Amino acid sequence: MNCVFVQLQCAPGRTYEVADKIYDREIVSELYSTSGDFDLLAKIYIPEGEDVGKFINDKIQDIPGIDRSLTTLTFQAF
Repeated sequence: MNCVFVQLQCAPGRTYEVADKIYDREIVSELYSTSGDFDLLAKIYIPEGEDVGKFINDKIQDIPGIDRSLTTLTFQAF
């Protein structure tokens, strides 16, 4: 499994709605509300061999209320 972190910027007033829809899809390991430029931080494990960009596009980006995302790939845990 590949671990990625996805930061999501939501439309004003839609953060909780977006979080609920993400949880409904059962694709995140952890989901946090955050301060700063982004509203949510998701930790996602993507199956080996699956295209990360397509996974994020198909499973996250189509949720209404998401204005912007930033995906960080991980390599090794210490």
